[in-house]
Amino acid sequence: MTQDVEMKEQPAPSNSVPSSSPSTLHHLKEIASLIETGAYDREARRILRAIRLTMALRRKLKASVLSSFLSFALTPGSEALTRLSSYLPKEDENEMEVDTATSAAQPPAKHSLPELEIYCYLLVLIFLIDQKKYDEAKACSSASISRLKNLNRRTLDVLAARLYFYYSLCYELTGTLSEIRSNLLALHRIATLRHDELGQETLLNLLLRNYLHYNLYDQAEKLRSKAPRFEAHSNQQFCRYLFYLGKIRTIQLEYTDAKECLLQAARKAPVAALGFRVQCNKWAIIVRLLLGEIPERTVFMQKGMEKALRPYFELTNAVRIGDLELFRSVAEKFSTTFSSDRTHNLIVRLRHNVIRTGLRNISISYSRIALADVAKKLRLDSVADAESIVAKAIRDGAIDATLDHSNGCMLSKETGDIYSTTEPQTAFNSRIAFCLNMHNEAVRALRFPPNSHKERESAEKRRERQQQEQELAKHIAEEDDDEF
Repeated sequence: MTQDVEMKEQPAPSNSVPSSSPSTLHHLKEIASLIETGAYDREARRILRAIRLTMALRRKLKASVLSSFLSFALTPGSEALTRLSSYLPKEDENEMEVDTATSAAQPPAKHSLPELEIYCYLLVLIFLIDQKKYDEAKACSSASISRLKNLNRRTLDVLAARLYFYYSLCYELTGTLSEIRSNLLALHRIATLRHDELGQETLLNLLLRNYLHYNLYDQAEKLRSKAPRFEAHSNQQFCRYLFYLGKIRTIQLEYTDAKECLLQAARKAPVAALGFRVQCNKWAIIVRLLLGEIPERTVFMQKGMEKALRPYFELTNAVRIGDLELFRSVAEKFSTTFSSDRTHNLIVRLRHNVIRTGLRNISISYSRIALADVAKKLRLDSVADAESIVAKAIRDGAIDATLDHSNGCMLSKETGDIYSTTEPQTAFNSRIAFCLNMHNEAVRALRFPPNSHKERESAEKRRERQQQEQELAKHIAEEDDDEF
């Protein structure tokens, strides 16, 4: 018994660890088999699952592993194998020997499927971007798009959408995003003719991002208004579309629509997409301030967003108080942050809201106040400026008061009962409409197998389908979505 205990306490040999867990190359071969099955069965969900599994292996990819996988997946001597191998850097010989040994255990299969070829392009492109070799990634993405134009298979739509995204990302990282605008328009036209709705979604968002990157808001709105409309196929692409639409509506002074789009994009975005949700909240905070609303404190205390939203919290505090001097100091203090977020021009618009908020506080506090005192409290340049601002606020309905020009003062009226108006009813109606719209969208998002109402599946097929759905749900729950 003593010997048995001692044997159990001995540490396991170091070479037993790799044998217990499958290698990265082994996982890539399983993914290739999944893509092959999805291509033959024409099931896009299998290919989508293969992409999700690839994102889980993204950090484990090495040049040696990719080289072995390319030799396994592509035909020897083919143009694609030669081109993709040229993008990969040479690594140590020891690592090459390990990969060769693992690949020797299973003879390489000869595949000629276009889906596998495009998947190899995508795999190499992701590796080059992660290694920050942007020039090689740019050349690889251009080659993959040229190859993709000659292929018209619906099983390629999921892979093509990912390639479009990384194609645009490579040019954005190298600062040459304007070079591919005409090519993206051509790809969008091709996707429309081929009824590739997922590709249309992705390319429309990439074009909107391209235009907004160079502040071409009019061109972006023209493209968006004339693009074909259909139900969203990807939640991530729909979130991006709402974000870009919210930015366009904000520049066009349509703040109500912009607020709805930005808040909806922030709610629908995955939890893992923290950076995207931060950007949505930044723009939504500015839009709400422009509408005269003050965001709740909980908006700025969301997990992981406190530091990023700190400048906007101080800005909101200045607007809430109506202190013009504090507003100026906050705008100067965080001018670099606002410029990088591209919200500086919107913050300039907020100056009028700060003055109006201060004027509203004055009208509530004083039943009668001289315009000279108003100019002093709001820190305006002259009494004439104060008089014109008060007159405009009264005309717009921001304050309930009258101007006494002869005596140079503002007379505030008594505050009425808000419940005697239709404002509570309007607010309650908008909340009910929002809940009903969310319920309708959730019902539309349910997916069912095609022709499920026409054919009855056997018990064996039902078990197989349920097992596949459970595996897919497990992978979706475990993996983070790295798109954002």
